[in-house]
Amino acid sequence: MKNSVNFSGKPFHFIGIGGIGMSALAYVLAKRNLPVSGSDLRPNHITHRLESIGAHIFAKQEASNLEFFHSPEENTEVGLQTSAELLTEELTNLPQVICSTAINKNNLEYKAALELGCPIFHRSDVLAALIADYESIAVAGTHGKTTTSSMIGYMLVEAGVDPTILVGGEVNAWAGNARLGQGRYLVAEADESDGSLIKHHPAIGIITNIELDHPDHYENLEAVIDIFQTFAQGCQTLIGSIDCETVRDRLQPNISYSLYPESNADYTVTNVEYRADGTTALVWERGKALGLLNLKVLSRHNLSNALASVAVGRLLGLEFGEIAKGLANFEGARRRFELRGEIGGITFIDDYAHHPSEIRATLAAARLQARPEQRVVAIFQPHRYSRTITFLEEFAESFAHADLVVLTDIYSAGESNLGHVSGEMLAAKIAEHHPQVNYLPTLPAVHNFLLHNLRAGDLALFLGAGNLNQIIPDVIGELRQPATATS
Repeated sequence: MKNSVNFSGKPFHFIGIGGIGMSALAYVLAKRNLPVSGSDLRPNHITHRLESIGAHIFAKQEASNLEFFHSPEENTEVGLQTSAELLTEELTNLPQVICSTAINKNNLEYKAALELGCPIFHRSDVLAALIADYESIAVAGTHGKTTTSSMIGYMLVEAGVDPTILVGGEVNAWAGNARLGQGRYLVAEADESDGSLIKHHPAIGIITNIELDHPDHYENLEAVIDIFQTFAQGCQTLIGSIDCETVRDRLQPNISYSLYPESNADYTVTNVEYRADGTTALVWERGKALGLLNLKVLSRHNLSNALASVAVGRLLGLEFGEIAKGLANFEGARRRFELRGEIGGITFIDDYAHHPSEIRATLAAARLQARPEQRVVAIFQPHRYSRTITFLEEFAESFAHADLVVLTDIYSAGESNLGHVSGEMLAAKIAEHHPQVNYLPTLPAVHNFLLHNLRAGDLALFLGAGNLNQIIPDVIGELRQPATATS
């Protein structure tokens, strides 16, 4: 790359600044007192938060947005400046333009940036530059990245280390998806979806697991493994879960963790108790008992995420007591088994699960929490045509822990339906393995179905990475109305 990301004061302009990954970067840069602007077609609480710390947000994506920083102020002594000097000043003020993979090359701002000669970077370039700027801890893996990076960040905050944090979800403890600390550590979620994972060279890398999750980018699992192997080679120390055979056999991490003591992992657990209100386990470090870990988050996958956090904490020199105290208070990230409300005896949970493995794990946690008489109702919006058709059989078998399955059509995320797959096709496949499947093609239809079919005692889980969760407040509000009317 001819240019490198500049943190010395040169402006940044984000095209699509409201995205969860883009906004985290913009937040940290703005908090570092760097000039930040950006555009997004859908203003939301994330863009409002950025505005509150000084970022300039445009509600339209137009070429003129790039003039916000790069136009030189009128000089009262313009006669003293040559045209060459004016041009140099203008070029110096050109913003660094940041894009994600989602930005189309025909985007007006992107085309204007090219014409102006702005330095243009992918968001992963900015993250890689920040990772290089700190003693960094980068969390990678197909599943569990957001929770594990949030856990590690929270643990370090509670230990007084004051880290900088960038994650792919929102956490109440720092009121968003990013935090600027004054300490030397940075905790970041490192995404493999578009292959940019290989740009990151952290002091500590964590790999939670490896599966094929983005068939739109990767032809097969081997291609995914290749990306993770390259990432692993760039880490000074690699921590990995050897409960994932691929991590164990293809990567050989420097420090290992496992839920099974017989695995001989560096960190493992015994005396595990999975409860409806949390998890307890005795943690072992290379054959020596460290102490009890008490978690508020549920189920096996979150205990595994916590073990990764323990391994990081110990590597950084924290006492186990400090680690356990921090993890005990961690309540999870938004859209990760997030309680959205309770009305009429019905509990509403929002979860980002969009891969068959994640759905199975989330529904297992729900079954653990549900009382014997409670129904677990899985409301699922498939995400991307490519993922749905690639994992059609796996999705069909992933709802065993649900009593009732409600399915809507596929959230395209901008993809074309080249595979001729539909939500209705997936519903038929699930029905081959499950006796209670209902297909509703639109979100309004799902909304109406839930109003008439949810009943007191139900645990309603909204699953998916699309916009399904937008109907949760409306469903809760309408279910509340009869009670309000009779009061």
